[in-house]
Amino acid sequence: MRRITAISFVIVAAVLPGIGSLTLAAPQEEGEHVKVLSTYDVKEKLDGKDAAMTMVEVSFDPGGAGSPHRHPGPAFVYVVEGTYELGIDDQPTRIYKAGDTFQEPSGCLHRVSRNASSTEKARLIACILHARDAKDILVPEVR
Repeated sequence: MRRITAISFVIVAAVLPGIGSLTLAAPQEEGEHVKVLSTYDVKEKLDGKDAAMTMVEVSFDPGGAGSPHRHPGPAFVYVVEGTYELGIDDQPTRIYKAGDTFQEPSGCLHRVSRNASSTEKARLIACILHARDAKDILVPEVR
């Protein structure tokens, strides 16, 4: 049931017209490419603030990885192709493959974010809910 709900959310969001966009807080690591697809204001509130949803496409070259970071709200992710390894907070890393969906809690640390394959690319679509006044949807973790 969760998979159907998350996929439906991505499909519905993909067909709505976009209204604006946000920026990323820092450049991506080598081998990771992030493209903001659209941003939508939503009627619901997030932590008492007016909310928006930003949809991004994240692709990784074979062996590519992202740097540690956080998002200002929850994310709902669909793996379009390849395999993706994710480690959040102190939880063990998990591998997701094409067709899998997962949810990331608000503010969690993405300590591992990489393509699990050294020979094939990986691609994800992520919908991130956030306060409308958020300046960035990706906050780098200061090391």
